[in-house]
Amino acid sequence: MRRRARTDRNHAAIVGALRAIGWYVIDLSRAGSGIPDLLCVRRGIVKLVEVKDGAKVQSRRKLTHEQVELHGECQLAGVPVVILESVEQAVQL
Repeated sequence: MRRRARTDRNHAAIVGALRAIGWYVIDLSRAGSGIPDLLCVRRGIVKLVEVKDGAKVQSRRKLTHEQVELHGECQLAGVPVVILESVEQAVQL
């Protein structure tokens, strides 16, 4: 049985910031299997987003093995995964 997915401390703030600037955000964080945390759509543009807590030390922000593999597959398919660590980065998306 799969453990309940945890979200980073800044997850809700990043989702809120993206929505405030017009992104339609689907939260996929509970999907697991390396799937990015967010699917964001605005003006015909689709972005896959992985949320990491920028306040944590670098070693605690590493991607899991599953995330590395899936992000690589997404890159090859032409949809790279964006990693956001702060609200400031989110509003630059």
